Amino acid sequence: MGRLLLQGGCVLTMDKDIGDHAVADVLIEDDKIAAVGVDLDVGDAEVVDVRGRIVIPGFVDTHRHTWEAAIRGCAPNATLDDYFVEVLDSFAPVYRAEDVYASNLAGALECLNAGITTLVDWSHINNTPEHPDAAIAALKEVGIRSQYAYGSANTSLADYWFESKIVMPADDIRRIRDTYFSSDDGLLTMALATRGTGFCVDDVVTQEWKLARELGIPITVHVGMGRLAGRFSMVKNLDRLGLLGPDITYVHACYLDDEEWRMVRDSGGTISIAAQVEQQMGHGYPPTGRALAEGLRPSLSIDVVTTVPGDMFTQMRAAFGGERAAVNSDCWQADVDIPDTMLTARQLLEMATIDGAYVAGVEDRTGSLTPGKQADIVVIDGTAPGTAPVIDPVATVTLAADVSNVESVLVAGQFKKRDGKLVEDFGRARDLVTASQEHLVSQVKHQPGWLLA
Repeated sequence: MGRLLLQGGCVLTMDKDIGDHAVADVLIEDDKIAAVGVDLDVGDAEVVDVRGRIVIPGFVDTHRHTWEAAIRGCAPNATLDDYFVEVLDSFAPVYRAEDVYASNLAGALECLNAGITTLVDWSHINNTPEHPDAAIAALKEVGIRSQYAYGSANTSLADYWFESKIVMPADDIRRIRDTYFSSDDGLLTMALATRGTGFCVDDVVTQEWKLARELGIPITVHVGMGRLAGRFSMVKNLDRLGLLGPDITYVHACYLDDEEWRMVRDSGGTISIAAQVEQQMGHGYPPTGRALAEGLRPSLSIDVVTTVPGDMFTQMRAAFGGERAAVNSDCWQADVDIPDTMLTARQLLEMATIDGAYVAGVEDRTGSLTPGKQADIVVIDGTAPGTAPVIDPVATVTLAADVSNVESVLVAGQFKKRDGKLVEDFGRARDLVTASQEHLVSQVKHQPGWLLA
């Protein structure tokens, strides 16, 4: 791969020991960050001038149903209850393996285009054994850092989401683990995307948790959201079954009570918050401040592009605005001062980068511009309309920039986007995902009440 020098940018390392640099260089050797500093020795490195740019670690999306890229925007007004019917009970059953491949291909490229270099792909669309193979093939082809979270099939809402008695196929999960994930330190790693208590009977939950731990892979589960089975006592029920542990990521967690927050914290669990979806679809209020108050390191995620945008800038602003609005409202009504613990822009950027890497289990290799870590790097244009002039670079990233300002993206030292354009031509992915969209819509459009009818 050789040596590459990003020269003269404003560098936000997200490493507290190294700090921020108004002007600095980042030296990359092969797939790793070799040094961060001023006037680094160029040697034989290729030099990329990033003056006027902000250099940050890649964003980490800790929960996205990437398979839904083919049905982007199909449910703009949906509540969570609507989503179960309009997506999981309508589109999901007719998804073919090639639709999953097309969606993951287009969805992973969408992530890279937006500066998301690490993705937790919550893939609950494994209707046949060919479906996970297709999802993983697309992730590998794109070259994004990804945790593939193997989920259930979705051929029937009644069978899979209402006190389900169907255990995910252990033999196929073992096959996927053995075939693609013999190592846990590669660009792709594996997790188990489980439905959990409330959605499944206890025996199913216990069997799936046991399998994940037998295989040594982490668990990711939706809890505490909406009016369906996931709203109440999911964490308490996991505790009742003796299943809590530090290998669990709790997605949403909008309706945890005080005891459940203590259970998550004391067991070492992690949190993924999809603030835009949660506020827009009625999952509940994003628990950003509560998670921080419990001493946790919450991360951010997109969730579904059926209803919200697929970029981290949207999520940062939704989390920031939502949390501060709630605190301001409570304080004004109580006629008390705003607390010193009010959420800051710096904390938002940490959630989107280093804390996301922690939740995804890859903090040892990404999430900060620390020498020795993988070179997962995003360069944001600070000279563009809407970002110039830069006074506070953290504010520029979290509150001003958008996808159009993501100038360059590297994963493991390789450019995935450069000079504002994806390195891989998006044309093929667009054609494939458009063909899938047309097929899927043709399969469900006849259904009563279908929103495109």
